[in-house]
Amino acid sequence: RLVESGGGLVQSGGSLRLTCVAPGFTLGYYAVGWFRQAPGKEREEVACISVLDDKTYYTDSVKGRFTISSDSERKTVYLQMNSLEPEDTAIYYCAAKDDLGYVCDSTFFDSWGQGTQVTVSS
Repeated sequence: RLVESGGGLVQSGGSLRLTCVAPGFTLGYYAVGWFRQAPGKEREEVACISVLDDKTYYTDSVKGRFTISSDSERKTVYLQMNSLEPEDTAIYYCAAKDDLGYVCDSTFFDSWGQGTQVTVSS
């Protein structure tokens, strides 16, 4: 079970850091992704990381603004979000799979958290 936190309401241009805790996971052997779903839209990938080698992927709309990172000892993956825009408003989910590689797509991951709401006001 994954547990997300760190969401909230922020003004455009602001920052938030999302946290995904994976108790019971040997996170060093996992791929972890952050996904988001806005009202009326499909769930989309945001960023993914292979915890063992820190190989990362970002969707184009967040490149240069968001950073995914991991701390395997704390069984935690972070998503630092800077320069937030109203278009970033969504429920953000973290997901994981016991695999050293990944495809940053929601169909690849098999463990999911409940999500955390991020709202960016203009």
